[in-house]
Amino acid sequence: MEIVIISGMSGAGKSRAATFMEDMGYFCVDNLPVPLITKFAELGMAGSEEYERVVLVTDVRAGGMFDSLFQALDGLEEMKCPYRILFMDCGDDVIIKRYKETRRSHPLAEESDSLEQAIARERKMLTPLRERADHVIDTSEMPTAKLKGELRRLFAHGSQREEPMQVNVTSFGFKHGLPREADLVFDVRFLPNPFYVAQLRHQTGLDAGVRDYVFQNGQVEEFLTRLEGLMEYLLPRYVEEGKTALVIAVGCTGGHHRSVAIAHELSQFIARRGFAVTENHRDLARN
Repeated sequence: MEIVIISGMSGAGKSRAATFMEDMGYFCVDNLPVPLITKFAELGMAGSEEYERVVLVTDVRAGGMFDSLFQALDGLEEMKCPYRILFMDCGDDVIIKRYKETRRSHPLAEESDSLEQAIARERKMLTPLRERADHVIDTSEMPTAKLKGELRRLFAHGSQREEPMQVNVTSFGFKHGLPREADLVFDVRFLPNPFYVAQLRHQTGLDAGVRDYVFQNGQVEEFLTRLEGLMEYLLPRYVEEGKTALVIAVGCTGGHHRSVAIAHELSQFIARRGFAVTENHRDLARN
């Protein structure tokens, strides 16, 4: 049995972290009363497969019972039940901003004269637990995707640990509208248009004749060099941020010639760099 105990400052993202952990296959219980932690562990250690990987969220919402958390942790050690503590932290100014945005009450609000005082009291109460934590995540300036990636790095098993980013390169025609799902859009309408060459008009950017026509222009080599350099820089950054899907759209007027040729070349470049990539030509069958 594996237990992860999530605790930390109110407003630091404990519930969001638990949701991501649930997506990774953990059984999650929010605000479990502290005295029930060892009872829950006994249930899991009895052989129930449903409780092999468990997340227990506990914090000052438990009131006076939270004081007995260390006693419960000592009980887990006596039972030889492995556990890890994840402490979610956040700057006071960010917590205040989040509470004002959600208009929720702090768990210690009734015992404090102000939100600032409630946060200060909570931080003091949680200091011993923070010092005992196996992992501390500060979400003050952490995007949701990065939090998900950090949790995956710390707690995912097997193939979940390194979920590859899927890159989709698609061509399109501006006259049919922008792809709504696109993260990055590149306009290649500055290149010579094969549409105006009679023998190429009814071919596509996947045909050798159109490709040769597009690539004979000196601007293409410089454009691709700059575009590929940008991809070499951006793709690892997106991976670091925990992004799991990226859509790159390349557009020309109709989506038949220039955008198709460039999108095909770009997808091959990305594949050579070791990324999982799919290639799509949205408007190839349209008139």
